[in-house]
Amino acid sequence: MPISNARDTSWFVHDRFGLFIHWGLYSAAASKEWIKHRECMTDERYQRYFDHFNPDLLDPNAWAREAKNAGMKYFVITTKHHEGFCLWDSALTDYKAPNTPAGRDLLRPIVEAFREEGLKVGFYYSLLDWHHPEYPIDEYHPLRMDLELRNQPRDISKYREYLHGQTRELLTQFGKIDIMWFDFSYSHIDWGWSKGKGKDDWHSEELIAMVRELQPGIIVNDRLEIGGDIKTPEQTIPRSWVSVNGMPVVWEACHTLNGSWGYDRDNLDWKSTKMLVIMLIDVVSKGGNLLLNVGPNARGRFEPKAIERLRGIGEWMELHSRSIYGCTAADFRPPKFGLYTQNGKRLYLHLLEWPYGEIVLSDLADKVEYMQLLNDASEIGFWRTENPTNSEEGNSLSISLPVQRPDVLVPVIEIFLK
Repeated sequence: MPISNARDTSWFVHDRFGLFIHWGLYSAAASKEWIKHRECMTDERYQRYFDHFNPDLLDPNAWAREAKNAGMKYFVITTKHHEGFCLWDSALTDYKAPNTPAGRDLLRPIVEAFREEGLKVGFYYSLLDWHHPEYPIDEYHPLRMDLELRNQPRDISKYREYLHGQTRELLTQFGKIDIMWFDFSYSHIDWGWSKGKGKDDWHSEELIAMVRELQPGIIVNDRLEIGGDIKTPEQTIPRSWVSVNGMPVVWEACHTLNGSWGYDRDNLDWKSTKMLVIMLIDVVSKGGNLLLNVGPNARGRFEPKAIERLRGIGEWMELHSRSIYGCTAADFRPPKFGLYTQNGKRLYLHLLEWPYGEIVLSDLADKVEYMQLLNDASEIGFWRTENPTNSEEGNSLSISLPVQRPDVLVPVIEIFLK
């Protein structure tokens, strides 16, 4: 079990599966969310996306239904990404959705729709801001190539006041918020002419104290450089349960469907639905959560390929969610072609390959009461392996699989322990 934490993360480690949503002006550029940085765009050049942002097909209820039907239990949305554009009607800036052709607060109806479907609410907020006039120019900033501009002084204390003020807005205007997902600190980077920013720039201790005061019980991620309630590895799956100082902690891996967080029209590198299901299983088998991202387009729609994958995951979850919700790393070593998750006295073997005939499960002799395929609750026979010359096999069980593989992405055997 993970080490104890001042915050209650019990719901989080039970639910295991959430939706990440990256949505902002960059969806109109349709070339990933860092395009302003990558192409060194000035505010004037980037303004065309603001002037034409009008998600006329946005249906927050449809988004929420797709997430719920996929088996997701919470969501995290980019209220403001590095570009500085705000989805809500912030009193601290004019750079917000109500001032675009959209003409309205876009965040509030999204929050309400997901709540109505029973999902918990998470807010992503970028600590970087490439639009704010007092955010100091560094190597990540789109204006880094303008030598005259980058040498002009900027006052980060004024930006910090803005950062804290917007965080206060988000945590006082939208009801109960379950997760605050800050992104990101980089004070360890020194480019010579500029340095990265971190806890001293954000005043992270003061910021997180305000967050805790405004939303008692909220879960805060680990990107303020002062710890946090959850570790958040990105675009990777750790080899084992994430630990700090040798102790397992609560963690969540965030991943994209196709390598891009924001909408990317020409990106064809879509992960298959089976790969995504295996990623979910793999993460839970190591005691973690999966936060899977969708980048809606500029008209407010999920891409058909994204919907296809969410629905495919949901079809699998409809039959196999018992092997995900409430589960964690198992006490036993799985066979080489499988992954275990466990919830108390129920052990779940996820078969990544369908072997022919008999397979052997280690360390389970005299520990199993019953086995069944999870998809249809059909019994699976088992017997103790008898091999007096091999003590390891002698402590194992053999099971006999049907010749025909179940017609599901990843078959699961539910093992009832004594």
